[in-house]
Amino acid sequence: MDDFLAARAQMAMSLGFHIIFSCVGMVMPFLMAFAHWKYLKTKNEVYKGLTKAWSKGVAILFATGAVSGTMLSFELGLLWPEFMKHAGPIFGMPFSLEGTAFFIEAIAIGFFLYGWDRFNKWFHWFCGFLVGLSGLASGILVVAANAWMNSPAGFDYVDGQYLNIDPIKAMFNEAWLPQALHMTVAAFCATGFAVAGVHAYLIMRKKNVEFHTKAFKIAAGFALIGAFGAPLSGDVAAKSVAERQPIKLAAMEAHFETEKGASFVIGGIPDEEKGEIKYAVKIPKVLSFLVSNDFNSEVKGLKDFPKDEWPPIAVVHYSFQIMIFFGVVMIIIGMVYLYATFLKKEWLTKNWLLKTFLAATPFGYIALEAGWTVTEVGRQPWIIYGIMRTADAVTPMPGIQYSFYFFTAIFISLSLIIVFLLRRQIQMVPRLYDPTDAEFNTKNKKS
Repeated sequence: MDDFLAARAQMAMSLGFHIIFSCVGMVMPFLMAFAHWKYLKTKNEVYKGLTKAWSKGVAILFATGAVSGTMLSFELGLLWPEFMKHAGPIFGMPFSLEGTAFFIEAIAIGFFLYGWDRFNKWFHWFCGFLVGLSGLASGILVVAANAWMNSPAGFDYVDGQYLNIDPIKAMFNEAWLPQALHMTVAAFCATGFAVAGVHAYLIMRKKNVEFHTKAFKIAAGFALIGAFGAPLSGDVAAKSVAERQPIKLAAMEAHFETEKGASFVIGGIPDEEKGEIKYAVKIPKVLSFLVSNDFNSEVKGLKDFPKDEWPPIAVVHYSFQIMIFFGVVMIIIGMVYLYATFLKKEWLTKNWLLKTFLAATPFGYIALEAGWTVTEVGRQPWIIYGIMRTADAVTPMPGIQYSFYFFTAIFISLSLIIVFLLRRQIQMVPRLYDPTDAEFNTKNKKS
C-alpha cells in the first residue's frame, strides 16, 4: 500500500465510521425528545423510562462521535496539509460554527441528563430538544464544508493563488443545501430503521413488550419520514449534481455516450475500456427527465470528458445502485407499515412484520455509506473540484500505512466499546427503565 492509497483509505475508513456516530447524534435526540413530550402529555411512566434509556444511549454515542470527529480534524492536517493550507482560510467558518454547536450540544445534554426533577419540566424538555437541534446543526455545518469541496466558491483562483476570499459565500455554496437536505433526510431514515429494528427484535423476545412497542412505534414513525422524504431530497441532490458535476452524474449511471432522451439505468456492469454498460435494464428517457424535467433533454456522457478526469466508474455506479436499491426497499417497508397502521392493525403484532424491520436494521446505513461513496469517490480525482487534485494535496510524510493501521484499530475498538455499552443499556431496561417490570419495582422498593 503506497502512501497516497493509505491516506485515502484512512480517510474513507474514518468517515465511514464517523458518519454513523454523527447521524445517530443528529436524530436520536429527537426520538428522545418526542418520547419525553409523550410522557409530559400523558404522564405514562413508560415514556419516562424510555426517555431516560434513550438519553443514556445519546450520551454514549455523543462521546464516541466527539472522539471520532476530533480524530478526523487531526487527520485533515496530518494527511492533506497542502489542501488545508489553501482551503482552511476559505471554508474554516463552518468548522468554527460546528465547534460552537458541539459545545451547545454538550451543555444541553448535561442539563438534560441531570435535570430530572431539578428544572421546570418544559425547560428540561427543551434541553433535550436542543441536543437534537445542535446535533443537526453540527451535521449540516460539516456537510457545508464538504459541499464546498464539490462546489468551490467564495474565492478567485488566479495563477495558482486563492484571492478575494469570502467565507460566507464559501459556506453557502451551491451544493450545500441539496447535500445538507439529502444528508438530513437520510440520517432520519437510517437511524429510525436501526432503532426500530433493535426494538422489533426485543419485542419478539416477549420481554418488556409494552416498553419496546412504544419505542418501536416512535422509531418507525421517524424512519418513515426519512424513507418517504429520501426520493424527494435525492431528486434535488441529483439535479444539483447534474448541473455542477455532470461527470459524476455520468459515472453514477455509467452513461458513456452523450444523448438526448437518455435512459435511466438499473443494474449493469460498466466496461470502461469499451465504453459501455452490459446486462443493464434501461428505462428510456427517464434520466433526461430526472435531470431537467424534460424527457428529451441532452445528458452528457463520460466520453465528453478527458479520461484522466473520470472517477472510478464501477465504484461510483455500484454504490449508486446499492443506495437506490435499499432506498426502494425501505420505502416498500414503510408503505406496508402505513397500510398496517391504518387498515390492518392486526399486522402490527405479527412476527413477520417485526422480522421485516429487524432485517432492515442496517439498510439505512448501508444506503447512507453507499451515498457518501458516490459523493466522495465521484468527485475524484479532485479534492477541490476543478481546482486541486487529490494526489497534489497528500502529505509527503512517509509511512502513512502505519497511521492507517493505527486509526483502524482505534475505530474498531470504539465500535466494540459502543456495542458493549449499548448492549448493557438494553439489558438494564427491566431494572432501570421499565416501570411495568417486576424487577424495576423490586429495585425501587429496596432503594
